[in-house]
Amino acid sequence: MSQETFLIKDFPQDERPRERLMLYGAKSLSNHELLGILLRTGTKEESVLQLSNRILQHFDGLKLLQDASIEEITHIKGIGTAKAVHIMAAIELGRRIGQLRSEDRYVIRSPEDGANYLMEELRILSQEHFVCLYLNTKNQVLHKQTIFIGSLNSSIVHPREVFKEAFRRSAASIICVHNHPSGDPTPSREDIEVTKRLKECGRIIGIDLLDHLIIGDRKYISLKEKGYV
Repeated sequence: MSQETFLIKDFPQDERPRERLMLYGAKSLSNHELLGILLRTGTKEESVLQLSNRILQHFDGLKLLQDASIEEITHIKGIGTAKAVHIMAAIELGRRIGQLRSEDRYVIRSPEDGANYLMEELRILSQEHFVCLYLNTKNQVLHKQTIFIGSLNSSIVHPREVFKEAFRRSAASIICVHNHPSGDPTPSREDIEVTKRLKECGRIIGIDLLDHLIIGDRKYISLKEKGYV
C-alpha cells in the first residue's frame, strides 16, 4: 500500500470537494475543502481533508498561511515540496486577482471611498504598512505606493519619500493610509504627529494631504474627520 492512501475519490460522491465545486460552484466549499482540492492526496494516517484541516489549524486559518514560506509549510507532516508549491502558487494568484482594478481610475470622494480601496489589502497584514495614494485634480487614483513597512514613527515617515512620488506622478493631492495589525484603528500620538507634519509640508509645496486613514479590521478612522487634517 502506498503512503498516500487516502484520495479524494475515497469519499462518497456527494462529499468530494471537486465534484461539489463542479455542481455547486467554488463558493459552496469551505476553506479546508478548497485546500483539499489543491493537495489532492492525504497520507496513510489521514485523509486529504483531515490534512487540510490540520494545515489550517497550524496557521490559524488563512490569515497566517498567506505569508507562510516553503520551509514553514513543508515542516508540516505530510506536506512535501510539491504540495507546498501548489499552495503558495494558489495564494499568490488569489492575491494578484484581489489587487486587480478596473481600467477606469478609482475616484475617492470620501474617507469611506479611500478606506474601501485598501481595506481588504491592509486589514489582514501582520505588520504596519504606510501607503500613499496619489490623486489627480479629479480625485482619481494615479498611483499607489507603499512607502515603508514597520511601526509608524515621524523620523521614519520622511516627507521627502512621501512627496517624491507625488512630483513624479504630477499628483495634485495625496491620501496617506496605514493599518493597525491589532484591528483597532484608534490613532496614536505618532499617527497624529506624522499627519500634522505631512499636512504642513504639503501646504508649503502645494500638494494637499487630503486625509490620513487608519485601517483596522473592517473598520477605519479618518484623521480628517477627527480634525487633524
